[in-house]
Amino acid sequence: MSEFQIQEELKKLPTKPGVYLMFNDQDTVIYVGKAVNLRNRVRQYFRSGRKERIKLYSMVPQIVRFEYIVTDSEVEALVLECNLIKEYRPKYNTMLMDDKAYPFIQVTVQEAFPRVLYSHRMRKDKAQYFGPYPDAGAAKETIDLVRKLYQLRSCSRQLPETRKNERPCLYYHIHQCKAPCQGWISEQEYREQVEKALAFLSGRTDDVLTELKARMKEASEDLRFEEAASLRDLVRSVNKISERQKMAVSNGSDTDVLAVAMEESDAIVQVFFVRDGKLIGRDHFYLKAAEGETPGGILGSFIQQFYSGTPFIPHTLMLSEEVDETELTESWLSGKKGQKVKILVPQKGSREKLVALAKRNASIILTQDRERIKKEIGKTIGAIQEIGDWLGMETPERIESYDISNTSGFQSVGSMVVYEKGSPRKADYRKFRIKSVEGPNDYASMEEVLTRRFRRGLEEKKGFDRMPDLILMDGGKGQVHSCEKVLGELGINIPVAGMVKDDRHRTRGLYFHDTEIPIDRNSEGFHLITRIQDETHRFAIEYHRLLRGKEQVHSVLDEIPYVGKNRRRELMRHFQNLDAIRAADVDELRALPSIDRRAAQSIYDFFHNRTE
Repeated sequence: MSEFQIQEELKKLPTKPGVYLMFNDQDTVIYVGKAVNLRNRVRQYFRSGRKERIKLYSMVPQIVRFEYIVTDSEVEALVLECNLIKEYRPKYNTMLMDDKAYPFIQVTVQEAFPRVLYSHRMRKDKAQYFGPYPDAGAAKETIDLVRKLYQLRSCSRQLPETRKNERPCLYYHIHQCKAPCQGWISEQEYREQVEKALAFLSGRTDDVLTELKARMKEASEDLRFEEAASLRDLVRSVNKISERQKMAVSNGSDTDVLAVAMEESDAIVQVFFVRDGKLIGRDHFYLKAAEGETPGGILGSFIQQFYSGTPFIPHTLMLSEEVDETELTESWLSGKKGQKVKILVPQKGSREKLVALAKRNASIILTQDRERIKKEIGKTIGAIQEIGDWLGMETPERIESYDISNTSGFQSVGSMVVYEKGSPRKADYRKFRIKSVEGPNDYASMEEVLTRRFRRGLEEKKGFDRMPDLILMDGGKGQVHSCEKVLGELGINIPVAGMVKDDRHRTRGLYFHDTEIPIDRNSEGFHLITRIQDETHRFAIEYHRLLRGKEQVHSVLDEIPYVGKNRRRELMRHFQNLDAIRAADVDELRALPSIDRRAAQSIYDFFHNRTE
């Protein structure tokens, strides 16, 4: 390969929009930029006698070659630049270090009998979404309250097509569902309840508070004190939800308020999430600023990286600083949203005060939590970067780990634990009951688990369609080769490493490509591997204990007269364990739909008249 002649290559640059990548002598990308005119922009880096930012003084001497990609428009260049920055994480680009995602409340208005659900992302379907909610607990609490208030179903039945001739579920009996599965509420009546729920989720709580207080007063006057107390609790819950939304701005649109505080190479961006004119939450983000970067530049980089990865784009961004290429950024955001998005830097009034408040919060967080935030980033992003360096591979953002648990070969189970960007992703954990292996054969059991998992992945089955960047096996050479055998048979190429143990069963190194790689036990990478190992063990053992407990409970329940398969299943689903069933009285047992008086009395007598 001929030597790269920078001055000659500069002459070949096109005058079109695109993205350029700067490489050092290690052939590492150290900077990614975009340009409306590649020739003019890239040449600026190599002009002598030109005053530039500090970043250029230290970066340009390291450049040994550059590459470029031509695009059709400046907006396309902006999107490509953002993707390449995330891929290469260049030294001289400002980087968003923590990548957070927020849940939504989904109302499936496209269904005949809509449901209110918790959703990790906003899909392109016909459902109506509320959020995103920075506090996942608050989102779940709101969903529970909506179901109690409006008695909307939570099951996954396809109604009205799959109405069944079986009794309504427990939610009907505890007054949290109107049983549309039984045809006991018309589609029109149900839709009226849905409309009330949509109004409530939009922040209009006055009507429901008036109705609840009137019903509470009526119940109290009629001496129905238990009902009055339940209504009182609902009033308190509604007020609690409303309190979260009291802070408002002058208009009622969806707005994100962004403010930045920086010190040397550390920066914090504080975001206030305003929905329907009401502040529903806030969050902060830690960025590693490029050398010589300005607050406006940091905010611009944050906007590109954050909103490229979130499905929700607000109507307005209110910023504490002016950013470069405001019109271009607005055009890109508008294209993603499908509606006009406006970027503002308020100078007076309530908007300016809200931005100033966000900036004060950013400054406080930077001052108080700077070291803690950097340590947290080190435990996650820094840790997976260390693991990637040990193995000589790109940073493994998604890691999967597997384990087998059994008691002398009885009831063998497998566990799959997933870590993304150094943090557990529990929604992607999976459990496996071993079906084809008899006795305590961990290698064969592991091969069954891996075959089932990755075969489903190739079939793109939900929950298995995302492949890992790295597989960690809880063992050395044997476990790694078992995994590689399965992957080879399925035609899948994924790196596999084993966690090699010492005499005290502590990880001492990684087995990779038939070599044991020693690792620093004081490093964040080692601590992350230990956490993954412990979590994989815990998840497998917890599942095994659950199955053992169910087997023991089933063996006892089989002895009770008038308790068959269906009643046994319902008892287990409702009470979870034997102690809870034993503690229940006849009336509590009869509250279950399938348990009549004779069966309830039989269950009660069995536990209270037998000799343990």
